[in-house]
Amino acid sequence: MKFLLTSGGINNKSIHEALVGMLGKPIADSNALCIPTAMYGHPWVGPGVKAWEFISGKEENPMVNLGWKSVGVLELTALPSISEDRWVPLVRETDVLLVAGGDALYLCHWMRQSGLADLLPSLQAVYVGMSAGSMVMAPNIGEFFVGWTPSNGGDEALGLVDFAMFPHLDHEMLPHNTMASAESWAARMQGPGYAIDDQTAIKVIDGAVEVVSEGHWKLFSP
Repeated sequence: MKFLLTSGGINNKSIHEALVGMLGKPIADSNALCIPTAMYGHPWVGPGVKAWEFISGKEENPMVNLGWKSVGVLELTALPSISEDRWVPLVRETDVLLVAGGDALYLCHWMRQSGLADLLPSLQAVYVGMSAGSMVMAPNIGEFFVGWTPSNGGDEALGLVDFAMFPHLDHEMLPHNTMASAESWAARMQGPGYAIDDQTAIKVIDGAVEVVSEGHWKLFSP
C-alpha cells in the first residue's frame, strides 16, 4: 500500500497534490471507502453526530468531501459477522481508504478482528489516515495517547510503518499537544517519531518516507 498519514485530513494544496500523485489519476475518477470505526472509541467524536458528519462528507477536515467518483462505508465492527466474500473484493477494488480519527487502539483492535489488518499489505489502494487513522499504522502509539484499552493492555499498533506519530501539534483545541509534550512522548518511544500539526502529512511509498507540510513538524530519532 501507499500511505498518506495526516493529522487533520487533506487540509492544504501540498497534501492534496500528494494525494493525487499517489492515486495516479484525478480524485473525480477515483472510488473511495471511508472507515469511521475509530470514532466510536473516542468520547469526543462518536458515535453520533460526528460519525455521521464524517460519513456524509460534512466533516470539517476534508477527506470524504473531496469530490470522489464514489464513496462507500466500510464499518469494521460489522465485518466479523459477514462472509469475507461480501467485503474483501470491494476493498481490493477500491482506489483509496479514508480512515477517520478517534481512538487508535480501538481502531487497531477492529482492524485485527475484522481481518482488514491482514489484508492491508496486499492492497494497491492509497491509505489516507487522519489522526488515529494514521497513528494505528505505527508500531505503538505511546502512553500519552492511550484511551480505550485492549484486553491485553499496552499501546501496540499495527506496525505497518516503522515510526510513530504525535498529531495535532500546537492545536488550539488541544492545549496539551505542545512541542514539550511531544518531546516527552518521544523520549518514551523505542523508535523514531514525528510530531506533526494539521497542515502536515507523512507520505510512505515502498518504505520511503517523505514529509509533506505547509506547517510545523519535528522528527525525533531514538
